[in-house]
Amino acid sequence: MSKKKNSPFFSFTSTLEQVGRSIDAHPDIIALLSVPQKVIEVELPIEKDTGEIAIYQGYRVQHNNARGPYKGGVRFHPNVDLDEMKALAAWMTLKTAVVNIPFGGAKGGITIDPQQLSDRELQRLARRYIAQLGNNIGPTNDIPAPDVNTNSQIMAWFTDEYSRLNNHHEHITATFTGKPIALGGSLGREAATGLGGLTVLQEYLAQTKQTQSNLTIAVQGFGNVGSNFACLADQSGFKVVAISDAEGGIYHPQGLDIPSVIKAIQHGGKLDRNLCYPKLSVEQAGSSADDSCQQISNQELLELKVDVLVPAAIENQITADNAAQIQARLILELANGPTTPAAQDILDQKKIPVIPDILANAGGVTVSYYEWTQNIQNLYWSEKAINSKLRQKMQESTRDVLSEQSPSGNLRQAAYALAIRRLQQSMLLRGWVRPRPQDTAGHSLSH
Repeated sequence: MSKKKNSPFFSFTSTLEQVGRSIDAHPDIIALLSVPQKVIEVELPIEKDTGEIAIYQGYRVQHNNARGPYKGGVRFHPNVDLDEMKALAAWMTLKTAVVNIPFGGAKGGITIDPQQLSDRELQRLARRYIAQLGNNIGPTNDIPAPDVNTNSQIMAWFTDEYSRLNNHHEHITATFTGKPIALGGSLGREAATGLGGLTVLQEYLAQTKQTQSNLTIAVQGFGNVGSNFACLADQSGFKVVAISDAEGGIYHPQGLDIPSVIKAIQHGGKLDRNLCYPKLSVEQAGSSADDSCQQISNQELLELKVDVLVPAAIENQITADNAAQIQARLILELANGPTTPAAQDILDQKKIPVIPDILANAGGVTVSYYEWTQNIQNLYWSEKAINSKLRQKMQESTRDVLSEQSPSGNLRQAAYALAIRRLQQSMLLRGWVRPRPQDTAGHSLSH
């Protein structure tokens, strides 16, 4: 397979074009969605603690704002490049449309391993990035948030730097979401993507008349999203049998004690694969710990025979090379773009449903919208109220996607179709393209 076909942006455009044709979308709408509206590339020189100057590459891609301000996270990762940023921004455009919140799509990143920087260096880099973006971001223009290797502390530095440069603006704190509570952050934001994903899974099972009792789950990726999802799934009665981080994972067929795993990671700083945390005692499991507990690679986790596979790490994890070996009965995409188009075709042939990323992991941006709304209105909502709103939104969105699914189509195609229809309506009403006779929006009242 060519490098082009492995690219995240190719995954987006190929599915966009395929679904666009199938629903007779306006070709000009598909053309506009196939390219970002603005690409910002910045050089980020900072002084290291040694006194030396290091220069890093930063990006912000603003894909589409037909439905509202650009919205999307900022990641710090050594593999950040323009192709990835374009894909992630485009998926965010579709994601906000699927859950029907008034945002567009954007994404940002810096090509850096943050583990190689001190806290002081990381702060300098974060502030330089915001200074270089300048007026390209703002509470009614483009609203960044945390992503891979960024968190509420990074958002605090972003907010302070933006406030320093733009102290005359209203609603400055609404420029960023995922902030610390003390700086205008929202309760419920930390676990929002995990809770949203769990709600989507539960609603899908309910709508398809399947029970969740004792269903087994494997989670690839145990960062904020994966760990919160695993913890909530465990509390809800699912059996989480495998987890992994970048270096590999652990598997126990009787289920893992997820709270103990999380405590051990918090104490040791990472997953210790030499330790096992069975949910049941050795006697209850009916076998020795050595026989039941296994160290596994990420690839082995993906190929486990489980009820639900949850890729919650990075893009391109399920590909044409391994899709035939997938044994899960259902896939819930909490990562962005973990399944390539070629892999999706194989999974369709195997009749393995995939709940796509633009629905499954939209809980984070949904609560980001709630945080932005609270900032604009100078309000604070309770965590109970936020979680209730989130569950309702994700349940409605899951039903919307299921209603859009054709008898011969998959859930990804249904989610894309739903998003394209909503984006097309907004773009026609704005007059960005000339409506066709069959289009229901964009015509003047005199015609």
